[in-house]
Amino acid sequence: MAEAFAREGARVAFTFRSNEEDAEEARAALAALGSPPLVFQGSVADSKHVHLVIAELQRAWGGLDVLVNNAGIQQVMPVALLEERDWDEMINVNLKGAFLFSRAALRGMIRQRRGHILCVGAFSSERMIESPVHYAAAKSGLRGLVEALAREVGRHNVQVNLLGPGLLDVGMGRMLLPHRLKEYTQQSALGRLGSAAEIAEAAVFLVSDENTFMTGAKVILDGGL
Repeated sequence: MAEAFAREGARVAFTFRSNEEDAEEARAALAALGSPPLVFQGSVADSKHVHLVIAELQRAWGGLDVLVNNAGIQQVMPVALLEERDWDEMINVNLKGAFLFSRAALRGMIRQRRGHILCVGAFSSERMIESPVHYAAAKSGLRGLVEALAREVGRHNVQVNLLGPGLLDVGMGRMLLPHRLKEYTQQSALGRLGSAAEIAEAAVFLVSDENTFMTGAKVILDGGL
């Protein structure tokens, strides 16, 4: 997504928690596109980190037009084995982080009377499929956050939408057992996994000036489950 935004002429910033190697790879890729990014390390569930990032972006760029809440963690665990700390971490990263960043970014967006907030959810919040309870709860909560926030800030010309990818050929799609992947592709109308590039192109439209009338929407890209 960051590369797709940069190719459209956006200045890009991103955060990461711990994987310095991947962060450097992303930074280098953006720099090669002529859009060296601002990069911040920290947790989206840490309110001090969130305020530092938004304050620095305001100082460097004078404002923020687009926020993408895409931080997330995954854990495949039956509910009987879930510890309270597992639940808390899942909710903190996958849901609380979107709240903290949205709240911080909205102050500037409301002042400038424009902005896009895009939350990256999951098809499991819309489809009754087998999914870890705490993961499904967090992603369903994200759907509710998007719907309520869109109604609250629409009068300020700020649009809030949710993009729900299905299984992709990256991320969780590489972690599942072969028989699970086969089940998914057999149920999918298109009969295949999605790609990161396909999700990125949808994200570009959702936060672009071309999207003038969509807010509170849930765009599910799952190949037709």
